[in-house]
Amino acid sequence: MSGTSLLPSFYKLGIEERLERVKAFAQLTDKEVELLRSGTSLNLETANRMIENVIGIMTIPLGVATNFLINGKDYLIPMAIEEPSVVAGASNAAKMAREKGGFTTSSTDPIMIGQIQVTTVRKPLEAKKAILEAKEEIIRKANDQDRILKSLGGGAKDLDVKVLDTTAGPMVITELYVDCRDAMGANVVNTMVEATAPLIERITQGKVYLRIISNLASKRLARARAVIAKEAVGGKEAVTGVVEAYAFAAADPYRCATHNKGIMNGVTAVVQATGNDSRAVEAGAHAYAARSGRYSPLTTWEKNEEGDLVGTIELPMAVGVVGGATAVHPLAKIALKILRVKTAKELGEIIAAVGLAQNLAALRALATEGIQKGHMALHARNIAISAGATGELVDKIADLMIQEGKVRLDRAIELLEQVKQSQNRNKPH
Repeated sequence: MSGTSLLPSFYKLGIEERLERVKAFAQLTDKEVELLRSGTSLNLETANRMIENVIGIMTIPLGVATNFLINGKDYLIPMAIEEPSVVAGASNAAKMAREKGGFTTSSTDPIMIGQIQVTTVRKPLEAKKAILEAKEEIIRKANDQDRILKSLGGGAKDLDVKVLDTTAGPMVITELYVDCRDAMGANVVNTMVEATAPLIERITQGKVYLRIISNLASKRLARARAVIAKEAVGGKEAVTGVVEAYAFAAADPYRCATHNKGIMNGVTAVVQATGNDSRAVEAGAHAYAARSGRYSPLTTWEKNEEGDLVGTIELPMAVGVVGGATAVHPLAKIALKILRVKTAKELGEIIAAVGLAQNLAALRALATEGIQKGHMALHARNIAISAGATGELVDKIADLMIQEGKVRLDRAIELLEQVKQSQNRNKPH
């Protein structure tokens, strides 16, 4: 399959025209396009099987970020998010990155960590030694739970043991390292640690309570890097502004929280679009940001010898392309088809690139015209709709609020009433 993700003025197209472009790029079927168009692909019966106490279905907008060139390959990026300016920001940043070759990415093997907690151990260090000596037996027991995964090159690969001094006394924690291949891995890891818990309990003569996956997937990392030409980002002053903004986040956790939130705007939008576990990815990312004992940025930004901007990102990426909602939700399947990905590794690297792009868009806006200019222009439409505007009045009220610099619900209501009264006066009688 071929096609470019560089689609100038994509946002100016009507919805049907956008659908046709995406259909051609991803070779979607007419049925898949209809599912995207209708927004009702998840029926109540399917939803009722996914979670408990179902009473309805809530949808959020699904957009497509354009212009992404990752490892020399073009991608359109499905993003499920309710916040204005995120999709536009990612698309704009991806366009900036194309001048110097786009994004380059890499990742580690898809290793997830399962933890088994042993308590009431009289001699914790001896228990640790005993578990390590039984490593092969424990790993064999774990792999007996999923021989298909083992045949695909995955499965339990190793384990480690640590002794924790806690408020409830010493605990011996066994950490099982499982290669999950193209799955996120929660189900298989949890099954493996459940199965090996009795064996570890017997070895240590202690009491096992928790046996569960860790969402700090520190052995399953995705990385992305991009060089942004200084002209593309807005000149020397803009480059300096982005670097200074990064330095602020690196020095102050209050700024850093918002810095990383901006990254996760992009990350979470793709995770949700593909039916993956956004809470797991969010938890892992923020825990990883604090791994040194200080909460730090997930990205870095610096200026190279040519004066161009260089950005990198590294974060845990526990996502899959098989199993879970990814295999059940019709739109998640279409999102993966639009992405044209076959492996969890590729998906994770794409998401990292989107996170880096999103961060660039936010920092550039903050360092130049300010975040409100672009964000509020899009937000104004939502305010106009909340005030009761419909059809062409949505854009009219939004434009009036932007011109005044008063993007507020009360002002939108006032303007809507004024416009309606003016229209009524001008009607022929």
